[in-house]
Amino acid sequence: MCAVSGGFSEILGPLARDLRLDRWLANTLEVTERGDLTGELTGKIVDAEAKKRALLQWAVEGGFEALDTVAIGDGANDLLMMQAAGLSIAFCAKPIVRSAAMLAIDERDMRLAMALLGL
Repeated sequence: MCAVSGGFSEILGPLARDLRLDRWLANTLEVTERGDLTGELTGKIVDAEAKKRALLQWAVEGGFEALDTVAIGDGANDLLMMQAAGLSIAFCAKPIVRSAAMLAIDERDMRLAMALLGL
């Protein structure tokens, strides 16, 4: 299981480790040597295209076809990734995402997505 987020690695990283995710990707905040946040990011920004690329790359690395993947999203920057996946799930999503997804979950409980997938 993998996660890609337009959020920050400082948040997703610990969560990904706790959940024992195979791979994860998020934006990284720039920090000075003194430990101060600069307000900038380091590396490439995780945008809609980056999310799609990550899904497809991770599928290949895992020996899966794109049609064997599931993408769960809530915002417009998830649409390309969701279109590339075999199954797309809108999770408490904005209307544009909900209308584009194959399935929708409107309750803030990710366990519902896991149940849909039989996990």
